[in-house]
Parts: sequence; C-alpha cells; structure tokens
Amino acid sequence: MPTLSQIEQLQRMKRFALYLLLAAAVLYALAMALHRFHPLFGYVAAFAEAAMVGAIADWFAVVALFRRPFGLPIPHTAIIPQNKQRIGNNLAAFICQHFLSTEQVLAKIREFDPAARLANWLATPQQAQLLGRLSADAARYSLIALEDSRVQHFIRDTAIARLEQVDFARASGEVLDLLTHDRRHQALLDEALRMLDELLASPHVQEQVSEAIAGELRSMNYLGGTLQRLGVDELGARYSTAKLVSGLSGLIADICRDTRHPLRERFDHYVADFVLRLKDDPDMHLKGEQIKAHLLHHPQLSDALSQAWHDLLDWLRDDLGREDSVLRTRVTATVQLLGEKLQGDEPMRAWINEQIMVAAPRWIEQYREDIRRYIAERVDAWDTGELVGALEHNIGRDLQFIRINGTLVGGSIGLLIYTVTQWLR
Repeated sequence: MPTLSQIEQLQRMKRFALYLLLAAAVLYALAMALHRFHPLFGYVAAFAEAAMVGAIADWFAVVALFRRPFGLPIPHTAIIPQNKQRIGNNLAAFICQHFLSTEQVLAKIREFDPAARLANWLATPQQAQLLGRLSADAARYSLIALEDSRVQHFIRDTAIARLEQVDFARASGEVLDLLTHDRRHQALLDEALRMLDELLASPHVQEQVSEAIAGELRSMNYLGGTLQRLGVDELGARYSTAKLVSGLSGLIADICRDTRHPLRERFDHYVADFVLRLKDDPDMHLKGEQIKAHLLHHPQLSDALSQAWHDLLDWLRDDLGREDSVLRTRVTATVQLLGEKLQGDEPMRAWINEQIMVAAPRWIEQYREDIRRYIAERVDAWDTGELVGALEHNIGRDLQFIRINGTLVGGSIGLLIYTVTQWLR
C-alpha cells in the first residue's frame, strides 16, 4: 500500500504539471491578444501553443498507462490493466532469468561460503546458547504433549501394532547376518577368550578351582580318606588346577594365533546355522512369535516400561525447568564445540560446500519455477485498482516529469519551428 508521503508527492507533481499547462494556455491567450502590437508576441504564442500540445499529449500518454482518459474506450489505453496477466508473466520470467539463473545463484552461494558462515555462527557463544534454549523449549513442549493420555495411548497402540507386524525371528536373523558379515563375530570370540584367559589367571579363581577339586577328592570313599590323611588332597588339587589352567591357556593362545583354528571354524558354522534357522526355521519363527507376544502383553513388563517412561519424563521436566539444565548446557556446549571444530577443519568445510553446490542446481530449478509461477499468479490475482494504484503511486511522481518536460520541450520545439519559418520567409 502507498504511504501518505508517496500520495502527497504524487498529488503535488500532478498539480504542478497542471498549473504549467494552464500557464501555457494563459500565455498563449495573452500573446495572441498582443500580437498586433509587436511581432515578438508571435514567438511567444508559438512557444505557448506548442507547450500546450506537448503537455496534453504527454498527459494522454501517462494517463493511458493506468486508465482510459475521460473514461473513453480509446484503443491502446489502460495499458497496465488490460495487460495485467502478460505483465505478470513477463515480470516473473525477467526475475527468474536475470536474478535466479542457476549460474548466478551458484556464484552467490560460492561467494557466500555457507560452511564458513555456519561454522562461525555455531562457534559464537550467543548463537550456541540460543540453539540450546530453543532445543530446551522444543523439548519442553514435546514433554507437555507426551503427558497427554491421548498422545500416550496413540503412541503405545501404534508401537504395539507395528511391533506385532514384525517377524521377530527373521528380523533377529537379518540383524545377526549383518553383524556377522565378514566374520565380524570372530572379534566377539577373541574378546570372550581374552576374558576367559584373564579369569583363569586370577589367583582367586584358581584357589576356588583347587578347593572344588580337593572337595571332590575327599568325597571319594576309601581313596578320599587316604589322600586326606596323607595330606596330598590339596596338593593334588593344586597340581590338577595348574595343569587345567595351563592346558586351557595354551588352547586359548592357539585359537587366538590361528585365524583358521578348527574351533573357530566350528564357531563359524554354528553362527551361520543359527542365523539360517532364525530366518527360515518354522519352529524358530513360532518361538519368536511366542516371545514377542509374551513381551508385548506381559502386564508386569508393561507396568515397568510405563513407570520407566514416566520417570524419564519427570526427570526431563525437572531438568529443563532449571536454569542450570544439564540438557541445555550439553546442547550449548556441543553446538559451540561443533562450530569450533568446523572452523579449524578446512577439508570438512570444503566437503559441506561441495555437497551444497551439488544439490543446489536441482533445488534452484525446482523452486525457480515455483517462484515464477507464484509471481505470475500473484500479479494476475491482484485487484486491478490496487495494482494500478500501487504502480501509479510508486512511479507516478516520476511520470509527471514527462508532462512537465513535454510542456517545456514542446514549447521550445514550437518556438524553434516558428523561428525557422519566419527566417525562411
């Protein structure tokens, strides 16, 4: 909408152009009345006559842009209202071609350096605190929504319905198949063997094993009593324990050194067979469905999960309500650390910019057409009176100079023509 200042300036310029036309008319009348007294008034009359013609012609041209002069249906008048749709299409095409071309936008993105701007923005403490505060506000709003019983019932029913559709056994098999690809499960075996070796090397464990062996020896009827009287039951137990630990440690060492040890091969076969059974064995499928049904509909488990859920929500609510919120502090610190790391990592910034430059053309092409269509539709849907008023009040003041210049230039040309005519005579 035009401002009051624009309206006043336009009206002032219109009055000035009109007064100039009236002045030319008065001057023409005076010059014609005084022409018989002196030939000089002929030159004044010629100037004033041409000035009136120029002023009226340019008035007609300016008015014809916005409306029909005097409301008369003169052809090629009210140009803007009559060509509103074409103007909208041409304006949209002009903006998209000269301001939103792919090369121009990409050049601007390259000059903008989004990754560096992002890094600097994130590394600023005020911006990091802002993101932390916004995250806390969003989390607080989410908690309020999650406390509503309708939302809780919806989430629970949706989750249960989705879980009921899952083939528990087959899904477990798919996960295990992925986890054991390229013999990744051998690392788990190595870790288990290492822990077993450390356990066997523990004096406390060895003492417990020795006591267990000694107890077994003493429990033997005649031989046990004899060994105990001779005092060799504990000695034999410690000897047996040492041999057992030594043998097991050696076996563990052999397995750890040999990636193709027979026990490793047996472990591979067992894992592969178990994964295959999970995927295709009907019995495993039935057991999986039974376990799933038990978990989903077990009342104690449901109550425990519900209580844990409410405890989590209570903790989050209490934390977010404090000024020294742990979550808000962590988010703020993480955002600032991310920005600082990004500032010092030029290859990462280059990678981000490269990804933006790769993805940008597709988005530019898509949204440029949306922008073009929006501009064309907006101009076409614009009320004609509103459109004409907006244009007239924004550029009308400058258009009034055409009337003023037409008056002065027309008068000067008329004077020149009259002078040359008199000189030729």
